[in-house]
Amino acid sequence: MRATESNQLMTLDRLSDEPFYRQIYHRIRRSIAEALLKPGDRLPSARQLAKELGLARGTIEAAYSLLTAEGYIQPQGQAGTRVAPNIPPQSAPKNIVVAAPTHYSGLQPPAIMPLQMGLPALDAFPRKIWARLGARYLRAMQPNDMKYPAHLGLPALRNAIAAYLQMARGIHCNGSQVFITAGYRGTLQLILHTLLKPDDEVWVEDPGFPLTRELLRGANIKQIAVPVDAEGIVVSEGRERAEYARAAIVTPAHQSPLCVSLSLPRRLALLEWAARQQAWIIEDDYDGEYRYVSRPLPALKSLDNQGRVLYCGTFSKVLFPGIRLAYLVVPEQQVEHFERTSLSFFEGMSEMPQAIVCEMMMEGHFSRHIHRMRKLYAERRAMAVAGLSKILGHHLTIDPQPGGMHLVLRLRAPHNDARIAARMRESGLYTHALSSWSSNSQGERGLLIGFTNIESQHQAENIGRQILSLL
Repeated sequence: MRATESNQLMTLDRLSDEPFYRQIYHRIRRSIAEALLKPGDRLPSARQLAKELGLARGTIEAAYSLLTAEGYIQPQGQAGTRVAPNIPPQSAPKNIVVAAPTHYSGLQPPAIMPLQMGLPALDAFPRKIWARLGARYLRAMQPNDMKYPAHLGLPALRNAIAAYLQMARGIHCNGSQVFITAGYRGTLQLILHTLLKPDDEVWVEDPGFPLTRELLRGANIKQIAVPVDAEGIVVSEGRERAEYARAAIVTPAHQSPLCVSLSLPRRLALLEWAARQQAWIIEDDYDGEYRYVSRPLPALKSLDNQGRVLYCGTFSKVLFPGIRLAYLVVPEQQVEHFERTSLSFFEGMSEMPQAIVCEMMMEGHFSRHIHRMRKLYAERRAMAVAGLSKILGHHLTIDPQPGGMHLVLRLRAPHNDARIAARMRESGLYTHALSSWSSNSQGERGLLIGFTNIESQHQAENIGRQILSLL
């Protein structure tokens, strides 16, 4: 991009209600329409433009995603992002309406946005290793690799996961107990089909992961909201509300969303309740690898001597969400039951990504990547807290927490967190209102933001100024 076009992009209106990603989208589209940018011209990289504009890289990527979807630009790998060929000059549109929603029906936006939760540091993903292992798989592919995939998951990957869990999470299991699924949704649906039936009562954490509530509601399961305090789910309260519940769904390592860890007395009390009532504990260990104050805690499953805990893990938070690869570890006596359900209701997953992940694990790349990310996230969390506190310290506090991939911002004044979250999304910053994660209308208030893709304190300060303008 020539200096004139770059300067045009630099004139963002910081006081406008229009989100920055839309302003960038409009300026590039107008430059193409007026032939200031011609077919084949190269645009600056998202990283470079984000640095020039003092914005989060995700903001630029959101604008580029819209332009790519509409055919104005084309990503060309190492050749960069270029204006698409054969776009004739046209009169610049006076009022451009962008077909981008201002709210989202799901938990994730349609394009990467700054502060997005559940998104690992994609800039630090080992792409070269992934590409090398993928190329090796394709070169060695035989006709047998093109058949229908193994229904329960690639056997080699199931064994590799079992070996990893014994070392990293203290879980003693074998490959036959591991079932490969299409993300947390697929995992929970497999459990619901196998062990629960309509009108069963299930404990859920309050506040807790909205998708869990959505899936239980769809299965006509009765949800028993159990409060969470500084030690995690209050087991005594769950027993008082529904002693004979069939299951409890918990996030012991880093409670979702408050990030507190389930204390040892609570873990033992939960296991004792499940054993006595012959109930199930569904342990969602979505980011248990990421603890920054000490070594990661062993999984709740590691304490299970009665075969009552089902352990849910995922590669979305460790590798990348687009892989849609997760796994479930079931008690040994339930293996045949889950096999029958899986064969009846679920399709096998594509074997190529499974094979690549398996090689990453067996060659040690997977563990090394987790160690690097643990160090990187500790640094980025510190930079995010420092930058946001510097700008917003008079308006909010940030919960201290031992690990996880997001921050909980507590507003000092009685602001409506849902309204602020909506304003932030309109401005190109993705966040969740803490109140929306609770079944209680009088629940806690706050903002939930991801920090894993905040690369500097300066970037965090710029985001803080953006938030400040919306309070």
